[in-house]
Amino acid sequence: MEEQSRNKISEEEKQFHGRPSRPKGGLITMPFIFANEICEKLAVVGFHANMISYLTTQLHLPLTKAANTLTNFSGTSSLTPLLGAFIADSFAGRFWTITFASIIYQIGMTLLTISAIIPTLRPPPCKGEEVCVVADTAQLTILYIALLLGALGSGGIRPCVVAFGADQFDESDPKQTTKTWNYFNWYYFCMGAAHLVAVTVLVYIQDNVGWGLGLGIPTVAMFLSVIAFVGGFRLYRHLIPSGSPFTRLIQVAVSAFRKRKVRMVSDPTLLYTNDEIDASISLGGKLTHTKHMSFLDKAAIVTEEENLKPGEIPNLWKLNTVHRVEELKSVISMGPIGASGILLITAYAQQGTFSLQQAKTVNRHLTKSFQIPAGSMSVFTTIAMLSTIVIYDRFLVKIARKFTGLERGITFLHRMGVGFVISIIATLVAGFVEIKRKHVAIEHGLLDKPHTMVPISFLWMIPQYSLHGVAEAFMSIGHMEFFYDQAPESMRSTAMALFWMAISIGNYASTLLVTLVHKFSAKPDGSNWLPDKNLNRGKLEYFYWLITLLQVVNFVYYLWCAKIYTYKPVQVHHSIEVNSPISNEL
Repeated sequence: MEEQSRNKISEEEKQFHGRPSRPKGGLITMPFIFANEICEKLAVVGFHANMISYLTTQLHLPLTKAANTLTNFSGTSSLTPLLGAFIADSFAGRFWTITFASIIYQIGMTLLTISAIIPTLRPPPCKGEEVCVVADTAQLTILYIALLLGALGSGGIRPCVVAFGADQFDESDPKQTTKTWNYFNWYYFCMGAAHLVAVTVLVYIQDNVGWGLGLGIPTVAMFLSVIAFVGGFRLYRHLIPSGSPFTRLIQVAVSAFRKRKVRMVSDPTLLYTNDEIDASISLGGKLTHTKHMSFLDKAAIVTEEENLKPGEIPNLWKLNTVHRVEELKSVISMGPIGASGILLITAYAQQGTFSLQQAKTVNRHLTKSFQIPAGSMSVFTTIAMLSTIVIYDRFLVKIARKFTGLERGITFLHRMGVGFVISIIATLVAGFVEIKRKHVAIEHGLLDKPHTMVPISFLWMIPQYSLHGVAEAFMSIGHMEFFYDQAPESMRSTAMALFWMAISIGNYASTLLVTLVHKFSAKPDGSNWLPDKNLNRGKLEYFYWLITLLQVVNFVYYLWCAKIYTYKPVQVHHSIEVNSPISNEL
C-alpha cells in the first residue's frame, strides 16, 4: 500500500513537472506560503476593516443599510468555505482551489478599487448642508458584484491555505512530525502581523489620504500574494484529491443503517479492509479500528449476500472498509470539542462592540495633541497575541518539554484548555474595569453625560484587551491544530472550513446573546444592562460576568469532552504499532 501511496505522489509530480524531482514540500516552501498569507491577509483586512466608512462616506448609504450590506457579506463569506472545501477535497485539490479563488478575489478588489478612483462610478461628494446623493442602482450593482466575488474568493482561500501549508510536511517522516505544529504557530503569527499593519497603516491611509490609494494598496497586495503562491509551484507537495468526502461519510451511515439488525462480529479483525480502494485517502497512514461508536462498525461487516471475490470492489452503499468507518467516527468525535470554541469567539467579539464603547469614553491621549482612536485599541490584543506566539514557540515549549517529554511541549487539547482559562479571566477583569470607569464617572458628576470623556486612562483597559490576545494565541491556534490533526487526511480542507464556521457561529452567538440580554434586562423605568445611549447608566459589568459564567460552564463541558475524547488511530505504512499522531504525547 505504501508503494501505491508513493506512486500517487510521483504520478502527480510527473503530471505537474514532466520529470521526477527532489522530494516535495518541507521548509523550503514556507517563504512562498507565508508571503502569500501576509499579502492576502493584508489585502483582506485592509479591504474590509474600514469598509463601513467607505459605504457611508463615499457611497452615502444609510448606516443601517451599510451595516446590513456588510453583515450579509460576512454571512455569505462564512458559508462559502464549505463550498471551497468540497471543491478542494473532491476534485480540484488545494493548490488550484487557492489559486483560482485568489484570482476571483483579485477581480472583486480591482472592481471596487476602480469604482473608488473613477468619479462616475460613485455619487458626487456632499455639498454643505444639502442632502447627499445616494449611490444609484448601477453603482450599487458594482459594489454588490465586488462583494460577491470577494465572498466566493474567501470560500476557496480560507479552508485551503492553512491545510495546504501543513500538507507540505510529511507526517510519515519522523524528521518532520514536529514541524507541523510549529507551522501553525508561525502561520498565525504572520496572519496577526499582517492584520496589525492593515488596521493601522491602511486604515490611516483610507481616512486621511484617499480611498483610491487605500483600496489600491490591498489590491496590489492581493496580486503579489497570487504571484508569491504560484511561484512555489514546483516545490509543493500536491496531494491528489480523493473524491467527495461527504459521499463517503453518507455511504458509511447508509450501510451501517442497512445492517443495523446484523449481529456484531466478536473479533474486529474480521471487519472488512481493502488497502487498494483506501490507498488514495490514506497516504499518511491507515485509520485502525476503535471500540467507540461500535454501531457504525456494522458498515464493515461482510455478510453472505456480499459474496465478494478476491480483488472485487464492493458496493460502498452496502459495505465499507474499517478506514472509512473510522473517518466518520473521527468527524463525529470532533464535533463536541470543536463546538466548545464557539463561546470564546463570543467573548472575543465584545472587543468590537461594548469594549469599543468603553474605550470611546476614556482618556486615550498619548500626548496633548494625539490620542489613540478607539477602534485601534484592538492593537493591544494583536500585540499580545503576537508576543505570546513568539514566547510560546521559543521558550514555553522548551520548558514544558522538560516536564512532559513531549516534542510540542503540550498537546493541542491542553493548549486549548489554557486559552479557555485566560479568556475567562479576561471577561472577569473587563467587568471590574467597567465598575472602576463608572465609579470615576460618578465622582466627577458625569453619570448623565455619556459624550463627555471620563477622566480615567485607557491604560486601565489594556489588561482585558491583552488577555484576549493571549487567550487567542493559545485557544485559536490549538483549535486550528485540533481540526487539522484529527480530521481524516482527505477532509482537511473541510475541517478548516469548520474552523472558520465555528468563528462565524461565535459571532452570531454574540449577536443573539446581546439581543436577549438587552430585551430581558429592560425595566419599566428605561434602565437596561446594555443601554442604547448612555453606557454610564448601564450594567455592562453584569453582561461581562454573564459571559464569564457561561465560559466557566463551557470550560467544564470542554474538560468532560476532552476526557472522553478518542484520538483518531493511525497506522503508518510499514509500521506495526497503531497510534494516534500524538498518542504518545498524552
